[in-house]
Amino acid sequence: MNPISPTLPAQFSRYQKFVVGMLAFLQFAVILDFMLMSPLGAVIMPALAISPKQFGLVVSAYAFSAGVSGLLTAGFADRFDRKKILLFFYTGFIVGTLWCGLAQSFEMLLLARIVTGLFGGVIGSIVLAISTDLFPPQMRGRVMGLIQTAFAASQVLGIPVGLYLSNRWNWHVPFLAMAGLGLFGGLFVAWRMQPVAAHLGLPQEHSPWMHLFHTLTERRYLMAFATTSLLTTGGFMLMPFGSAYAVNNLGIGLHDLPTVYLVTGLCTIFIGPMIGKAADAFGKFRVFIFGTALSILMVLIYTHLGPTSLPVLIVVNSVLFVGIFSRMIPYQALVSSVPTATQRGSFSAISASIQQLSGGIASVVAGHIVTIGVDGKLQHFDVLGYVLVATSLTALLLLWRLQRSISNTAALQGATAL
Repeated sequence: MNPISPTLPAQFSRYQKFVVGMLAFLQFAVILDFMLMSPLGAVIMPALAISPKQFGLVVSAYAFSAGVSGLLTAGFADRFDRKKILLFFYTGFIVGTLWCGLAQSFEMLLLARIVTGLFGGVIGSIVLAISTDLFPPQMRGRVMGLIQTAFAASQVLGIPVGLYLSNRWNWHVPFLAMAGLGLFGGLFVAWRMQPVAAHLGLPQEHSPWMHLFHTLTERRYLMAFATTSLLTTGGFMLMPFGSAYAVNNLGIGLHDLPTVYLVTGLCTIFIGPMIGKAADAFGKFRVFIFGTALSILMVLIYTHLGPTSLPVLIVVNSVLFVGIFSRMIPYQALVSSVPTATQRGSFSAISASIQQLSGGIASVVAGHIVTIGVDGKLQHFDVLGYVLVATSLTALLLLWRLQRSISNTAALQGATAL
């Protein structure tokens, strides 16, 4: 399969279906590893005799180490076969996950999360670069839609299974099980995936540090990085407090929370591929506009809810995630056309780094905005909604300018070719 051919058929070939499936699996493993820490906190803290502050450090250590890793690897990301670099970092991720499962103290768990973040935080950017290399623009909406279902699958399958394993045995077992499953997936990728090295045939910069510098200083890239940061900021402000808000403010029982995650995840699994198809059929920026409008509406509703029944919360939460995915899927598909073939790896690595760092900073800022009242309810949660509205509108403006830049560049290249 020619990875940069513009004449690929509209339907996925058998090998393309395999690639999308494996990339989605790798995303599922990385996202689940990150998401498992929060629900397992109630078990890990007493088991290791650590405080909430120490546990918060364990959780944030992954995000910040992943952010640093993205910057460190960006200069080298386009100098190797993408399959090889994917397997290298995925191997480190599996080792880190295994280490988490074997950790017996706070210090060991903290170090294990740092190692896991250093390797796992780069995998998403490599997946994005491979998707861009192997699929033409007219297919990327569907590809991103399918890959993004990994997030929903981690909610539907991963979190309940992880909680069951920890309750049945102990908190170590979910990480050990993930390491075993991840090892199987990695071996399958090594066996079946073809090399992804077409970019190596193009002229490369001699110095990896100048490669990083030129990627960081390209004006179009800076707009994309800023948009990525804004899209991440809003989500990471709401997500850490979602369960506390549902229980303390909306009156939802703790035993009903898994139902909320389950139904929301199932809805997202169903709607994600449809959003990807819509992005390819109607235009990625148009779908992004729809997703922004729906997200703003649902965030304003969600952050102003009073005591709410379980069915109403499920509906609101599900529609909110439809809006969020209607932004993220077309955005990823559209922004994949921004970098040149020789800068896709570094561009994606820097984007992933910015995503992790922005998420970590947003969580810290949200923690300073939200307070707990004497009645146990979260105060100023609506302020987070207003911040998300502001970041969403700013991101829409930036992406509009970026989309115009992409269109002008494509038209210029077409005129030059003629």
